Amino acid sequence: MVALDWNADSRLAASRRLIVKIGSALLVDELTGEIRTRWLTGLAADIAGLRSRGVEIVIVSSGAIAVGRSRLGLPSGDLALEQKQAAAATGQIRLAHAWQEALGTHDMTVAQILLTLSDTEERRRHLNARATIETLMQMGAVPVINENDTVATEEIRYGDNDRLAARVAQMISADTLVLLSDVDGLYDADPRTSDTAVLIPEVADITPEIEAMAGVAPAGYSSGGMVTKLDAAKIANAAGCAMAITDGKAADSLSTLAAGGRCTWFLPASEPLTARKRWIAGAVASSGAILVDKGAVIALNEGKSLLPAGVTGIEGQFQRGDAVEIKVSGGGLVGRGLSAYSSEDATRIAGRKSRDIEDILGYRGRDEMIHRDDMVLEANTSEAPE
Repeated sequence: MVALDWNADSRLAASRRLIVKIGSALLVDELTGEIRTRWLTGLAADIAGLRSRGVEIVIVSSGAIAVGRSRLGLPSGDLALEQKQAAAATGQIRLAHAWQEALGTHDMTVAQILLTLSDTEERRRHLNARATIETLMQMGAVPVINENDTVATEEIRYGDNDRLAARVAQMISADTLVLLSDVDGLYDADPRTSDTAVLIPEVADITPEIEAMAGVAPAGYSSGGMVTKLDAAKIANAAGCAMAITDGKAADSLSTLAAGGRCTWFLPASEPLTARKRWIAGAVASSGAILVDKGAVIALNEGKSLLPAGVTGIEGQFQRGDAVEIKVSGGGLVGRGLSAYSSEDATRIAGRKSRDIEDILGYRGRDEMIHRDDMVLEANTSEAPE
């Protein structure tokens, strides 16, 4: 197993769930259109080292169009939408194979996931994608995610997965996002044109002054640029996720970052779970209510999830993933949460044991009606009602 030169004081050392985003400019040789296998081999070794320390890792990888363009003999410069889709279809299979070969050397199983904007923005598709990624990580696999450029109906933003990576971090409550770039962070001026440009090592608040430091996207395969990286930082930080921009050109860029290497850290105001619960508590309108008994209230206050056995009734109509109120039967509000079941299915399994769910509904759903991570309790529920 690979050992990292680890700085215990580095922010990467505190990471438990890490998203690593790799751009086309790093992964694909611009002249040949081939995947940089030697570079990928070094990155895989770093990933193995992080995993050996118990860090869960999800990769967001660009490069499918860049690889496919070369294979299909498409010209350089702008491509028509259908050409981009064809290039993505051709390149994606080669990209997935390269990741499997690189990570497989370290006995890691790779799982490919292709997402579209609706998969992160539409609530039910968001929940399905999150459940898939969570299950893969629980089973020890490394999800490798890319935008599903092949079926996109809108213009494909060539190589720009910065915001996708931030949305994935938000989706799975990651605590750290690392954008491997062709620069080692955010500067107060463009380091390509200014000899006096100074690296900004830490950003606690993305102010208009910070935004003004972002330059234009560079030419070539990468279309992200610093502007989209700042957009990604806003999304990640709002979800309680710290984000780093660091130079990824070296094959050992992650271990360099772990050892305290040069970068810019964008720091959130809260932890991922805190940010998520704040969103549930204040930003989501309730679609209905789940009524619970005294025993369930006691269990919830002990930090447990809400099981069907403690549910006495359902109010209103809602779908899986909708926000609902949790109420005491004949009493007041206990809390709010995201229901794992629709109101119809919740009614059928209310008061029943979790082991009976499959027999009742005909499919194996979650054991919990509302998971504790998807729930916020009211401040005055420390005691169960008489």
